[in-house]
Amino acid sequence: MRSRRTLYAVVVAAVLLALGAAPAATADGGGLPGTFQWSSSGPLIAPQPDATHPVVSVKDPSVVRYKGRWHVFATTADTSGNWSLVQTSFDDWSQAGTARQTPLDTTAVGKGYKAAPQVFYFAPRKTWYLIYQTGVPSYSTTKNIDDPTSWSAPKNLQDSMPQIIKDNIGNGYWVDFWNVCDEEMCYLFSSDDNGHLYRAETTVKEFPNGFRNTKIVLQDDKFDLFEASNVYKVKGTADQYLLMVEAIGSDGRRYFRSWTAHGLDGQWSPLADTEENPFARSTNVSFGDGVTPWTKDISHGELVRDGIDQTMPLDPCHLRFLYQGLDPAAGGDYSQLPYRLGLLTQTNSSC
Repeated sequence: MRSRRTLYAVVVAAVLLALGAAPAATADGGGLPGTFQWSSSGPLIAPQPDATHPVVSVKDPSVVRYKGRWHVFATTADTSGNWSLVQTSFDDWSQAGTARQTPLDTTAVGKGYKAAPQVFYFAPRKTWYLIYQTGVPSYSTTKNIDDPTSWSAPKNLQDSMPQIIKDNIGNGYWVDFWNVCDEEMCYLFSSDDNGHLYRAETTVKEFPNGFRNTKIVLQDDKFDLFEASNVYKVKGTADQYLLMVEAIGSDGRRYFRSWTAHGLDGQWSPLADTEENPFARSTNVSFGDGVTPWTKDISHGELVRDGIDQTMPLDPCHLRFLYQGLDPAAGGDYSQLPYRLGLLTQTNSSC
């Protein structure tokens, strides 16, 4: 048992769960409960291979709701281990499995390694941005999210790895870029698969240029602070933010830990951040009575936002999480793991 997990916290969580109750919202939780419970759909979105795209997985989703349609962006991997991006859209989640997926390597986004997308509308310029990794943080833009072919050719948010990351990355990888802005500043979060969460910054006026002043904002054992960070502004609060980071549990399965902070440049305080009390893990997810869970991993995903813009607004009363999971019996090379996308719905809202 890791030192940060106190016996007191574990006992309290266990008693509350046994009573069918959730702990009250924390002082820093901004209306969020201290313990989370979820129900999961089955796999909703699977790969759509074709003659030129023999894809075997779909993962790392980003999702927005715009003018009555869901727009989902995701990473795919093919039988040769090549990584690329797809875009799909639909009116209702019941249509997600049959909605056409457009490979973005057929557009100006182009071929070559691209993964881990994040989509948002940058209101100051009335432009959609799609951020993704190419070895460095890159982006494409469009004025029309309904047209997958309209994305621009890639440009970089940062052209090279900052020195502080070089000094700490070890044998890890610089991955999973996430942008979020307040009224004056934009912050680019990233991970290194070696226990560090980084944050670079620029002004809203300069965005997407000028990212600088990269800092370590959290650090831990590499498996406890692995990758896939998400940061959201909690609606109904003046300056409350929720941070989620993917971890690898003691059983080797992926799950999410969470923190909150006052301000994007504030100090992150634990919310639900242990294996015993996680933000989202197979152990606090119901897959239905008598149903064998289709996944034991709750991996790289994105909460459904209550808006589309660069502030990443989140309604704490209606949490849903689009995530990647896979057959628990699957194994082999990481690029060939058969990831699918499912949707969690929180069942213990404190509202």
